[in-house]
Amino acid sequence: MKLKSIVLPILAAFVSCLPVSAAEAGPGHDHGHSHAKKESGPNGGRLLTKIDPHAEFFVTAERKVRITFLDEQSKAVAPGTQVVVVTTGERAAPTVLTFAKEGDALISEAALPAGNDFPTVVQIKLTPEAKVVVERFNLNLSTCSECSKPEYACVCAH
Repeated sequence: MKLKSIVLPILAAFVSCLPVSAAEAGPGHDHGHSHAKKESGPNGGRLLTKIDPHAEFFVTAERKVRITFLDEQSKAVAPGTQVVVVTTGERAAPTVLTFAKEGDALISEAALPAGNDFPTVVQIKLTPEAKVVVERFNLNLSTCSECSKPEYACVCAH
């Protein structure tokens, strides 16, 4: 009985502090992370930043994927010996996209599978000797209600 009478008031005091702390996390709060907007590529696509130079992943109106390599000023750089493979679609029956050079970019030889939202793995090999760099994300083609970009390239902080 004595232990219960000590623990319960301490627990009640602790729990009563939680809502106050959560309420303080409003706009303009600072708790160690940034709410800055993300950057998009020059064509409105998703920036792939695990490689240098960075690349932009963009889905065209024909549902093909265009990969554009970018310089420090986010200007297109003609592809050289880079090899890109994108695996996407349903996990039980994934679609593997290969790419061919088209102007200053690489364009997928086939279109994305039907659907609007699926896991995607982008594998990029910058040179024949380089290791493969992998970027994983959810390819959501729905339009963001805040920034009007496709969700996969959304620049909002949500």
